[in-house]
Amino acid sequence: MSYTAFLILILIVAIALILIVMVQNPKGGGLSSSFGGGGAQSLGGVQNTNNFLDRTTWTLAIAMFALILLANFAIPRSGDDNFQLKNTLEGVETTAPVENTIPTTNDSLK
Repeated sequence: MSYTAFLILILIVAIALILIVMVQNPKGGGLSSSFGGGGAQSLGGVQNTNNFLDRTTWTLAIAMFALILLANFAIPRSGDDNFQLKNTLEGVETTAPVENTIPTTNDSLK
């Protein structure tokens, strides 16, 4: 597969992951349970939906991780990196460091 195809797949998985996470109910006993909203999450049939969303979230996260790793191998690279570096450095002058001409405190005492 080409690098562009991997990028498109990564974007699709990322959007799906965002949507799945946004659909999930909060699981923690955070601020909503402090104000009495904790009991509303235990209605019938919600547990199966939560399990499906959890599995889907983990599956999409693992798929994204694998796609990112595989996309790294699909990046187009040239065969000779030294050739590119030599062409880049053509015409660049080399300079020698300038001698320090600022007097030090020992020189001013003389």
